[in-house]
Amino acid sequence: MIAALSGVQIGFDDTGSGTPVLFIHGFPHDRSLWDDQCSALSTHVRCIAPDLRGFGESSATVSETGEPPVVGSGTSESVSIDQYADDLAQLLVHLDVKQAVVCGLSMGGYVAMAVWRRHPHLVRALVLCDTKAGADTDEGRKKRNELIALAEREGSDAVAAAQITGMLGKTTRDKRPDIVARTEAMMRRASVAGIVGALTAMRDRPDAKSTLSTVTVPTLVVVGDEDVLTPVAEALGIMSALSPEATAKLEVVQGAGHASCMERPAAVTHVLADFLAALSVHS
Repeated sequence: MIAALSGVQIGFDDTGSGTPVLFIHGFPHDRSLWDDQCSALSTHVRCIAPDLRGFGESSATVSETGEPPVVGSGTSESVSIDQYADDLAQLLVHLDVKQAVVCGLSMGGYVAMAVWRRHPHLVRALVLCDTKAGADTDEGRKKRNELIALAEREGSDAVAAAQITGMLGKTTRDKRPDIVARTEAMMRRASVAGIVGALTAMRDRPDAKSTLSTVTVPTLVVVGDEDVLTPVAEALGIMSALSPEATAKLEVVQGAGHASCMERPAAVTHVLADFLAALSVHS
């Protein structure tokens, strides 16, 4: 499905019924990152999985001519984590969703934290997967700039090749060639405009520790034990930054790297299902 929102088109899936759960993909992914969870959980909850602007079926730019933007294409323009969050808030309003469980992985976790900061009334609970609270270091910003240059010079295939080792854990890379191929294909589908926009947004994002200290909704933190991009130490940092009112719970997924929901889909679905069931009990 496609929603036209303030000059940008957002592609999304909307399946199931019950408690709405907003699934936010990471970089350089699209909404297919969450296919396994949406398939399994849509029998119990409403699964809403959008493409962030510039990825999948979502347009990268706002049309300057007044014509509808071209889906999945366009030149890169200034975008921010806050802009992604505002897009998703608009999508929830468009779908008449009053509150959702907001679940994000990696960059999607940054967006989820921004949704809480900017639109807390829309958030029923938070799930932060394989992500971190701190802003980029100087070295991190340098690496973002190098990846931007690579994308502009050689395209999305080169970015996928550069990212795949960090994206997946050693167990997956050694034993699951099917997951490696699926992940590489997803990353290669990303447009250069989307890649550059996302890298810029992540490079310039603010520190989110102060945001986490304001969280007053139940929060689940998930991390793969083989995640080298946002390791378990980062998940522990999120746990320590969260307000006590978040009643936060940490789940470490064994044998998974950064893309834990694709690497160990049943395990991640299980911890999500338990978390969602507990929410319904306490509603």
